Amino acid sequence: MRIALLGGTGDIGQGLALRWAHDTNHEVLIGSRDPEKARQKADEYETELDSVGVERTVKGFANEMAADRADVVVLAVPAYHIRDTVEAVADRIEDADALVTPAVGMDRDDEGFHYKPPKVGSVTELVAETAPKGVPVVGAFHNLAADRLANLDVELDLDTILVGDDEDAVETVSMLAEQIEGLRALKAGGVANAAEIEGLTPLLINLAMENEGMHDVGVKFF
Repeated sequence: MRIALLGGTGDIGQGLALRWAHDTNHEVLIGSRDPEKARQKADEYETELDSVGVERTVKGFANEMAADRADVVVLAVPAYHIRDTVEAVADRIEDADALVTPAVGMDRDDEGFHYKPPKVGSVTELVAETAPKGVPVVGAFHNLAADRLANLDVELDLDTILVGDDEDAVETVSMLAEQIEGLRALKAGGVANAAEIEGLTPLLINLAMENEGMHDVGVKFF
């Protein structure tokens, strides 16, 4: 399977790219608005993987090219770039098995981080509203600490919560999530439930900021 990470040069994109390249045989494509930046980052990821004894090819493209080649497309971009990114690749993702969004809208003030969803209710709902008709949208990977994900020396023991209205797409993303060693996928219903999951992210960041030794805090349900 080919997985494209649009905005894959950023923190969450790096973590997911490295883990999928390390733990699976799926083809990983890095997308960026700047294709040269995507190629440079892909080379850096290959070097990082080689340093832990994994020889993999990671390719970099412009976002549109990466999306066009992929079965699953991950929008690894900040919430404020979500709509523009989806619109830019709309004609390239019409046959995608799943369009995945881990983005969360947040504000920060002197007290910490606060959830700031778009008017439609959540970033996942915004993606579903913007995506071409028939493209299944799945919200996933919202509550993962990017630094922990990108550190291949760290063992994961975390949950990621999935929401989506298309059962096949949710199953596909669940499979991809659980192929990352130490990550468990939990389903939480349809896209309408996304705000409850996205809202956990600022809480986790505030916990990490306020408590020593919790820099890479995540969630695990028992």
